[in-house]
Amino acid sequence: MNVEEEVGRLKEEIRRLGQLQPDGSYKTKFGVLFNDDRCANIFEALVGTLRAAKKRKVVAYDGELLLQGVHDNVEITLLPPQVAAA
Repeated sequence: MNVEEEVGRLKEEIRRLGQLQPDGSYKTKFGVLFNDDRCANIFEALVGTLRAAKKRKVVAYDGELLLQGVHDNVEITLLPPQVAAA
């Protein structure tokens, strides 16, 4: 899978696991993504995919590097399409 494909799959998984917000974004916790079996089977390097998505302004979260356990409660936001496209 190339980076664009992985970011696309990440968006699908955040929609599946996250909560829809009034602004059209979806929010979930890093620990939920990291510990999900389906995500574990899809992403070889979830943290790398998240960083690539953040760089492309597809997702937002606090910090640069997320680590299992330490950052399980960090909120990952899938930005709404109009914000992500801007």
